Amino acid sequence: MRSIPQILKDSKTIAIVGLSNKPDRASHGVAEYLKNAGYQVIPVNPSYAGQTILDEPVHATLQEAADALAASGQRIDIVDCFRKSEDIPPIAREAIAVRAGCLWMQLDIENQAAADLARAAGLDVVMNHCIKIEHRNLNA
Repeated sequence: MRSIPQILKDSKTIAIVGLSNKPDRASHGVAEYLKNAGYQVIPVNPSYAGQTILDEPVHATLQEAADALAASGQRIDIVDCFRKSEDIPPIAREAIAVRAGCLWMQLDIENQAAADLARAAGLDVVMNHCIKIEHRNLNA
């Protein structure tokens, strides 16, 4: 299991599940920060599929996002979840299916069953941590 600093250093592509197109939402601010920090941000939200957020095409599912990346030989390094804790298990299963490197649950999001499932499949798991705060602390 890699540490948070190691996960952030090793990763290039972050799929943000539940990314909102509303600039005042936390998911939007985090995605904008990560994009400005040099990460490739992949929006995943079925409500906005086919649109763009932060000039990036929005995918309905992680599988759709992974398929789009695979065409250029890339993969999802981190699946960053902006969904309720009870919504995480199916996202964990999808993260496993696309062979993501890490399942990341934002602040106040914890689901032990999803974490155990992801860890058993070899993914790193972070719960109840903001990726923006962790990245900023790492680079402070």
